[in-house]
Amino acid sequence: APVSFCEKGEETEGCKSLIELFVNRLDSVESVLPYEYDAFDFCQDTEEKRPSENLGQVLFGERIASSPYKFTFKEQQTCQKVCTRSYDPENSADKSKLAFLKKGMQLNYQHHWIIDNMPVTWCYDVEDGQKYCNPGFPIGCFVTPDGRVKDACVINSEFNKKNTFYLFNHVDITIMYHSGKDENWPGARLVMARLRPQSYKHTDENNLSCEGPPMEIPGEFTNKLKLIYTYSVTFEEKNSIKWASRWDYILESMPHTNIQWFRSKDFATHFGLFFSLKMHFVVRTAKLVKTTVIFVDNYIVDFIQEDAQEEFGWKLVHGDVFRPPRKGMLLSVFLGQGTQIFIMTFITLFLACLGFLSPANRGALMTCAVVLWVLLGTPAGYVSARMYKTFRGEKWKTNVLLTALLCPGIVFADFFIMNLILWVKGSSAAIPFGTLVAILAMWFGISVPLTFVGAYFGFKEKPIEHPVRTNQIPRQIPEQSFFTKPLPGIIMGGILPFGCIFIQLFFILNSIWSHQMYYMFGFLFLVFIILLITCSEATVLLCYFHLCAEDYHWWWRSFLTSSFTAVYLFIYAVHYFFSKLQITGTASTILYFGYTMIMVLIFFLFTG
Repeated sequence: APVSFCEKGEETEGCKSLIELFVNRLDSVESVLPYEYDAFDFCQDTEEKRPSENLGQVLFGERIASSPYKFTFKEQQTCQKVCTRSYDPENSADKSKLAFLKKGMQLNYQHHWIIDNMPVTWCYDVEDGQKYCNPGFPIGCFVTPDGRVKDACVINSEFNKKNTFYLFNHVDITIMYHSGKDENWPGARLVMARLRPQSYKHTDENNLSCEGPPMEIPGEFTNKLKLIYTYSVTFEEKNSIKWASRWDYILESMPHTNIQWFRSKDFATHFGLFFSLKMHFVVRTAKLVKTTVIFVDNYIVDFIQEDAQEEFGWKLVHGDVFRPPRKGMLLSVFLGQGTQIFIMTFITLFLACLGFLSPANRGALMTCAVVLWVLLGTPAGYVSARMYKTFRGEKWKTNVLLTALLCPGIVFADFFIMNLILWVKGSSAAIPFGTLVAILAMWFGISVPLTFVGAYFGFKEKPIEHPVRTNQIPRQIPEQSFFTKPLPGIIMGGILPFGCIFIQLFFILNSIWSHQMYYMFGFLFLVFIILLITCSEATVLLCYFHLCAEDYHWWWRSFLTSSFTAVYLFIYAVHYFFSKLQITGTASTILYFGYTMIMVLIFFLFTG
């Protein structure tokens, strides 16, 4: 909700003068391990406050805390001291603190500051005269022993000494506000907060000028060192920006926005051609014989009503096409879990499109997805039980338990191992023990019982009636050509669905691993719908080809044809890791691929 700010002495119940700056976790594009602000030896708030965090924030490792940076509305301040930190090479605690600070600069860890629930941004020029507003700014930078200038050291020609760290110990903060004079609310509302990181070697902490040479920290720590942190703050009136659109300048500076629109139109064209191809086969088949089209489990099955005509191709297998598949238990479990994930994804993206899960609502996206998954155990149990009964399965207890525990158990085991690594490394992304217990309670206390309820109704229903009787003796399948064999068809089937998501995938991976904001949920929802239809169309068409080749084993093939898209997702994630990221360290690499495997499994179930 909007907060109004007034000058000191003019405060009212709905208008305050104190502006508090909150600090969030620090993260890096070179490491998957985020750290709390307190993990580094920065200035601490004497009366630290921590706003309550939702489940999504905890799972993403966000740790918001108050800071000693406090301002009074419209009071300009220049070169104000925040705190002093001293380091003695003889003191082992000081050595370890400074070593950790250097590691943060070497790996380009970024601060994330918040004023009035709005990120404090560092805006700078990039190519083609564009301005990029980064919702974070670096601790400092490093010049390597061979003289190579890394990361933010390029902004100042004075950062040139070999094997030296340069600390950004001063920030120039500019807070912009929209005045409420012509509006119906008192005071003013903050619409923008920007800063410029600076490095100054303060020689006299009682006479600060915020000028002179940068704050150097030598690579070899041999002499005593004193770091003085300072800030300056100015206020500007900016009535051209409304409070409701104050995030726009950050989002508009994000690159490649137009690519998404052109790519969506491009794929819509390809999708139209593919749909026309499929309809061509359907129409041609309809001309050959009067057919009845029956929808069973979202797949089209044609059977013949005209016995007089000589049978060929897919007509020959009508007595075997509904023969239960091998491993029907596992297929029914996958279908149930996939239904649960599909409904969860659809509702989450729909709510995001309506603006309920915007970046301003921190952690809402993950919280919404987890809560929906927990509450959607009933559809999973129902679909799994109904399909298993259709497959003439009798081990209903095993089916319900596997639906409730198999795939969530794999995800939780992977997640727990990743969490152990984060615990060992002291990262803020490590989930507290209490939150883990809460997640387990939601799983076993809500999701599992709801799965049993769904399975109860699923087993009470009659099995899906097949339009033709299945022969007692299985028909022999003729020798297949290379393209109608299972594996080539499955591999080819995943290419087209992956083609419609890989551009969006780049932006999603950027938001996760490069810490960029993702806000184009309209594009994502459009691509989601196209992916949904493309998976269905590709599967129907390839199943038709295989039935024409008299191969009636379509159950598993129909699931794996589109779910093989998950394999292409994994291959792309590997390519992204080696070509786009600069992640270093064994722990970060294990974490990247561990979390990627969770994404791949969820996508496998959803597309299948």
